[in-house]
Amino acid sequence: MRRNLYYHDSRFTFHISQTMHIGEFQKLIEDIYLEKDSSRGIEKSFLWLVEEIGELAEAIREGDKEQQKVEFGDCLAWLVTIASMAGINMEEASSIYHRGCPKCKDIPCRCKEKKK
Repeated sequence: MRRNLYYHDSRFTFHISQTMHIGEFQKLIEDIYLEKDSSRGIEKSFLWLVEEIGELAEAIREGDKEQQKVEFGDCLAWLVTIASMAGINMEEASSIYHRGCPKCKDIPCRCKEKKK
């Protein structure tokens, strides 16, 4: 089931469904944040992403599923905005997985884990 949302401003109206393709999400994040994030720069925006990852770690540690959803969303938004600033299309970037693991080419991955 899709829940439809509408975003309006003086210039345009967006129809937003809860289900989006990666490219649609990237465009939405660009429309909302790219100008602001670009003025901050990639390096400082990356630090914000790292902070969000810390907040996600805390939500996972605490077992708070609702907060985990929020933090996963925040991490994804920051990752996508940094990709946009770097000129990376996330649909293209994610396509390395379309046939399985990029290294062994299997689904599921059969690569041996390296011991740390």
